[in-house]
Amino acid sequence: MPLKNALTRFRIIAWIVGVLLVVLTVGTVLKYTTDDDTIVAFVGPAHGFLYMAYLVLAADLARRARWKLGFTVLVLLAGTVPFLSFVAERVVTRRVQSPRPLVGSAV
Repeated sequence: MPLKNALTRFRIIAWIVGVLLVVLTVGTVLKYTTDDDTIVAFVGPAHGFLYMAYLVLAADLARRARWKLGFTVLVLLAGTVPFLSFVAERVVTRRVQSPRPLVGSAV
């Protein structure tokens, strides 16, 4: 049961961090094209803070699910690339919910 709860927490934070990163990316484009840094000023710190929560929750899930270090690092970095946290969330969910380990899985 604790693994299921850790997965749920990770999935929620992965989506929140992913959405904020996409909004922050749009805000950065607006900042440099229109000199309006409003979005970056508000969303930037929120994304930074929540990315730290993402790191903690992903590390907790990695420990509980006994992931290898390489896979764990890839999942941790997924919160820094727009849209990649959504992909990581799907891959992680599939991996954790799989009845057996994914042998030969690239990720």
